[in-house]
Amino acid sequence: MAAGQAETPPETGDATLVAQALAGRQTGYSGLMQRHREAVFRLVRNHLPDEADALDVTQECFVSAFAALHRYDPARPFRGWLLRIALNKCRDWARRRAVRAFFTFARPLDDALNLADSAPDPERALSGSEEAARLRTAIAALPAQLKAPLLLCAIEGLSQDETAEVLEISRKAVETRIYRARQKLSAALEG
Repeated sequence: MAAGQAETPPETGDATLVAQALAGRQTGYSGLMQRHREAVFRLVRNHLPDEADALDVTQECFVSAFAALHRYDPARPFRGWLLRIALNKCRDWARRRAVRAFFTFARPLDDALNLADSAPDPERALSGSEEAARLRTAIAALPAQLKAPLLLCAIEGLSQDETAEVLEISRKAVETRIYRARQKLSAALEG
């Protein structure tokens, strides 16, 4: 923890921290970051193939959330609101990546030789366990509409009702999508 920075008491609620942040107090922003950064990063990391990109998108998420804090409804859970922003940032990243990929292939062949290899370096590839890598790959291969509810419920611990609110779909749709995601994961991991 940085010198002069007070830790947020655990009993301070999100609504209080939001009010502090809106009043311009750094403790509000810091408290919200401390409380939610790991959950946001986990969600983003499960959507993006590269950890560095996940860190960038996580940072973008908090920048956007803090810029839009005046639109947050304190009657609703802050984490759900924040995770929705994170999902939107992941979708934006995927769209930007698709556009970059298109233009990468449109470059002259000589220019394409200078592009960096996006594959992980050997040290990073060896750092994770083989099973975790298989699971991450299987999750990444899921369609976005199945991946988001699975990650929000299974990884982030949101209830199906909270997930339905974040994704703006019915609870039954969340339940069905999680079931289908688990079926696809089982099939992918068996093969």
